[in-house]
Amino acid sequence: MHEDYQRVLFVGPGLQGGALGEAFRKALKALCGEGEAPRVIDTLDGFDSLWAALDEPLPGNGAALLVVDLEPTSDSAYLDWLRDELGRLAQAHPQAPKLWVTAQALGRRGLDAAQAWASIGQRERHLPCDNVNAVASDPDWSRVPPHARQVFLCTGPRCVRRGALALWKTLRRELLRLDLMEKPGGVLLTRTACQFPCNLGPVLTVHPDGCWYRVSDDSQVLRLVQGHLREGEAVSDLLIPSPYAGAADA
Repeated sequence: MHEDYQRVLFVGPGLQGGALGEAFRKALKALCGEGEAPRVIDTLDGFDSLWAALDEPLPGNGAALLVVDLEPTSDSAYLDWLRDELGRLAQAHPQAPKLWVTAQALGRRGLDAAQAWASIGQRERHLPCDNVNAVASDPDWSRVPPHARQVFLCTGPRCVRRGALALWKTLRRELLRLDLMEKPGGVLLTRTACQFPCNLGPVLTVHPDGCWYRVSDDSQVLRLVQGHLREGEAVSDLLIPSPYAGAADA
């Protein structure tokens, strides 16, 4: 597969089913040529298949394995979590294999077999899975964070076409500036797939208040942060009528 690794796993959701997954696997096999067929692991239904693959023996002592990350929502927090989980499994493995993960957000670019294959040789962009700093406690992956509200911004295809990704950046920057981001009494910020009232997007929801908002530009995002997330008052002119009883009905 590659001189640095005894095994390479291509890991992400949708790699085994559907036309895109089939095309990806065929292209990957063609790039591999006469070598060992690439190992593709679909995580659409969870990570059990990945954990099982890591239990399989590797040839020789001190063997190394690379996980090519194809998660479409991959970010630094996700990679820290994945590396920490892989590192724990490696420590418990009788052969103690050396595990590495690609850090290129490949999945965000779609299932591109050529880019995924090329990433194997880009050794400078691989992250080790041991000694991941402070993952167990900061953030704490084992408990619900003590936030006051959770904000969900839709980044489904229709909301993205209406500017949701740029609004996400504004929202995150403003929460950080006001020191409201992911802290006790603050806000847990989450991007989502489609929240369904697409024609009213970009859609942003605030819970547990049960408020649905349409935010169209940066100024509206800033008003929402100041009024609802900082002062606790729903911004009425941005609300989408919803069936939920909450601040919107107050």
